[in-house]
Amino acid sequence: MRTVSFPGFTRREFLGAMSAASIGTSLGLATDGLAAAATRRIPIGLQLYSLRDECAKDLPGMLTAVSRFGYKGVEFAGYHGRNAKELRKMLDDNGLRACGTHTPFETVLPDQLKATIEFNHTIGNTFLIVPSMEDIEKKQEWITRARLFNDIAGKIKGDGMFVGYHSHELDFKTAEGATRWDLFCSNTNPEVILQLDTSNCRDAGADPVAVLKKYPGRTRTIHIKANGAGPEAVIGEDKIDWKEVFAFCEGPGKTDWYVVEHETSKNPLDAVKRNYAALRKLGKV
Repeated sequence: MRTVSFPGFTRREFLGAMSAASIGTSLGLATDGLAAAATRRIPIGLQLYSLRDECAKDLPGMLTAVSRFGYKGVEFAGYHGRNAKELRKMLDDNGLRACGTHTPFETVLPDQLKATIEFNHTIGNTFLIVPSMEDIEKKQEWITRARLFNDIAGKIKGDGMFVGYHSHELDFKTAEGATRWDLFCSNTNPEVILQLDTSNCRDAGADPVAVLKKYPGRTRTIHIKANGAGPEAVIGEDKIDWKEVFAFCEGPGKTDWYVVEHETSKNPLDAVKRNYAALRKLGKV
């Protein structure tokens, strides 16, 4: 018998919710919402760039702290001199999963792709997210780059991996009649992940909710980052419409991971802890 897993939900929690749903049905109650909640609890990961200086000094200690705060995964932004086996042991020791890597564009090109696949297989990661592509500007260049991502996605599909792109402020500026983000998104196949960064999007004057709704099912991982209330504000204390962001991700967005990022605090570890506590208060944990 094949075991079916539900990301972010233990088997016991899932069966309990389903049992409750069955009781509700027998009583003539509406249970669609309960069943949806049972399958759409999205796990919370942390983009380790939030702790970039701390990780450079003590990566094992930071992973332990992040796990104790409650995070289920981490997205790497550099490996601080550790090889894949060392990273995997640190993750396993702390009950964490690799929910993504911010991997430079050149490492998903043909001459490095095999090594990148092997590295990510070892650490248990399936999401290869290119963090930036600020070297291209013209419309046709973005279309050509999008097609290259389609090709990469096809090459790694058999390995159970996905390639994607992380948004930056410049991606929402209009050039030649379209934004870079729209040029990339509209010319890539559905398998290519569109990792929206809520704060970068809003910094450009765009509405994260409106941007998300244009590409349902494409945001497998999303950077949830506060914006609009100062450098120390955490999720829920800022100006982003989190209710609508979460509703999209837990519905048509088909999101696998919420990835917290906080780049601006004077006390990064405390900010990471406060963001998780804020998500708990919002009912996301």
